[in-house]
Amino acid sequence: MSYLGVGVSPGNVPVSRGTNLRVPDRRVRLAELVLRCLICCLGVLAAVLVGTDTQVKEIFSIQKKARFTDMKALVFLVAANVIAATYSMVQGVRCVVGMVKGSALFSRPLAWVIFSGDQMMAYLTVSAVAAAAQSAAFAKLGQPDLQWMKICNMYGKFCNQVGEGIASAMVVSASMVVLSCISAFSLFRLYGGDRDKDGARW
Repeated sequence: MSYLGVGVSPGNVPVSRGTNLRVPDRRVRLAELVLRCLICCLGVLAAVLVGTDTQVKEIFSIQKKARFTDMKALVFLVAANVIAATYSMVQGVRCVVGMVKGSALFSRPLAWVIFSGDQMMAYLTVSAVAAAAQSAAFAKLGQPDLQWMKICNMYGKFCNQVGEGIASAMVVSASMVVLSCISAFSLFRLYGGDRDKDGARW
């Protein structure tokens, strides 16, 4: 059915049949695109900062090299940010195509796929940042009870660059959480028409 040029999607959500998205849809899609671009850029930045970070320290005439592979949490952080950046780049292309075509998201299966993917990426990035932050805290402050040294006292440059990478990764994880909320909104509003229809029956 249509009324004044507005159609009803399979999810019973009004969408414009023209080439332009409605203003709310356009704003949501634009916000999603900006966040995905931010995640892609900062995810790559975090992976590069941590993955390329090295420092050589000479201790008693023995050279020891600090690398991100020495801490499993940092390896996890690099992998998580690479995955998040790649995923966001693919989803960003989808957003651009949708904005160019002027089409709104009204496919429930696709909405579920995007929602599930965003949720997984949010959990992945948050857990990676939490693990890396905990390891960084031990490296910075040490743990006297376990006789763990303050590694950052010896590898200051290494720790500073890792800190910058973790900061970038925190922004990535926060953006993924916001994106998961946006995808949840986009998904569950497709079921709003069914609720309105059931209410009308009463």
